[in-house]
Amino acid sequence: MSANVYSVENLLVGKMYYSRSVSGEIIDAEKSNSVWYADCDTYRVQVRAQNTFRDTYRYVAVKVGD
Repeated sequence: MSANVYSVENLLVGKMYYSRSVSGEIIDAEKSNSVWYADCDTYRVQVRAQNTFRDTYRYVAVKVGD
């Protein structure tokens, strides 16, 4: 028996991102230390806005631990 092992980056890519200023698909993600949230890992994601080819970058916090 084998297990599929995923990274947070792999799980973020392909998901939809929604905010008041932009909505679109996450096409890239990388761990970042430039922004800090308590008890969270921060990822810089590249978002391709819907119906365009314009990309924008946002930071996403992912809670780690309990």
